[in-house]
Amino acid sequence: MKRETASLNTKKALAASLKKLMAQKSFSKISVSEIIAECGVNRKTFYYHFQDIYDLLKWIFEKEAVEVLKGFDCLINLEEAIIFVMDYVDDNQYIINCVYDSIGRDEMKRFLYNDFSGIIAYNVDNAIKQLDINIDEKFKDLVVSFYTEALAGMLIEYLKNKEKYTREEWLKYTMQILKNSLPNILLSYKK
Repeated sequence: MKRETASLNTKKALAASLKKLMAQKSFSKISVSEIIAECGVNRKTFYYHFQDIYDLLKWIFEKEAVEVLKGFDCLINLEEAIIFVMDYVDDNQYIINCVYDSIGRDEMKRFLYNDFSGIIAYNVDNAIKQLDINIDEKFKDLVVSFYTEALAGMLIEYLKNKEKYTREEWLKYTMQILKNSLPNILLSYKK
């Protein structure tokens, strides 16, 4: 247990060093040497924990955004979950841009997909209960995948094109689409 705690603390220290450096200059100009100098560890320690800087960046994104979202009790309110993610994005724009630029749209969408999938599934189940209908499990899974894919993709679109919609407009439109279309889709397929 002590080894796991020490390992996590080392990863957090390396992450803090990378974040500090990213605030000062472009991610592409940061080297492992700078990170370890900032953190006060040796090169071997860095490579024990991470394959490269991209692996460290991915770990930061997973721990800060994804893990925090998982711990946030947002299954009941989809809008709160979306607002939570939007707040994180606004507060950590430089990290998000670095993640997006280094791992790409598809990988970033995969992170969001995994977390939103459970939230969407909960909301679909809740809608099915409220509508008092029976839905084929395969169709339900497809609906969850469809809405999760759409939400993750649209959130990335918001991140990269903030000038297109204000935050309030994007949230209002997205929630309107989700709240109005989901019951209609479920009702159209009831057994």
